[in-house]
Amino acid sequence: MRHSIIFLLVILISFTAYNNSFSSKPINKGNSMKGNIYDFVVKDIDGKNVKLSDYKGKVLLIVNVASKCGYTPQYEGLQKIYNQYKEKGFEILAFPCNDFRGQEPGSNEEIKEFCEANYGVSFKLFDKIKVLGDDRLPLYDMLINSDSIEKGDVKWNFEKFLISKDGKVESRFRSKVKPESEEITSAIEQLLSK
Repeated sequence: MRHSIIFLLVILISFTAYNNSFSSKPINKGNSMKGNIYDFVVKDIDGKNVKLSDYKGKVLLIVNVASKCGYTPQYEGLQKIYNQYKEKGFEILAFPCNDFRGQEPGSNEEIKEFCEANYGVSFKLFDKIKVLGDDRLPLYDMLINSDSIEKGDVKWNFEKFLISKDGKVESRFRSKVKPESEEITSAIEQLLSK
């Protein structure tokens, strides 16, 4: 009886290890904490792959967004600073996210339509993602664990990460900091001038 139990345990452990070898989690998860975004490929809101290396030489603001949040009016500020700095090499990468009280329930098509109709959004929108938990987007795994900023989970919608021209995470701004605030615009201007 005892040998049967041990045998079953060995089979169970082997089966679990075999299944985990086919996990969809990124293999290089541990290496992604170095703080450069150019190794990542993400899907845009239309389902097309986008290599973040295409943004080399630009200053980026990466934001998790939602359509039914108290901070949703920040879309207006995001569009304002995008218009102000886009000709100087600035881009906004907006990632819809439904992790916080279901405040982004729509499909990609509905999100895109909402953003364009209500805020005239012309910056890049991406596929709806998760920023929390084991199945969070690997890009966000790198962002929240970057050595150059305060580490830890995203706390709410419209948290912002500022990225330098060489793909390094430079600053992190919590949701309450408005995109058009001097705190953010001065940081953008400083990186654009380098």
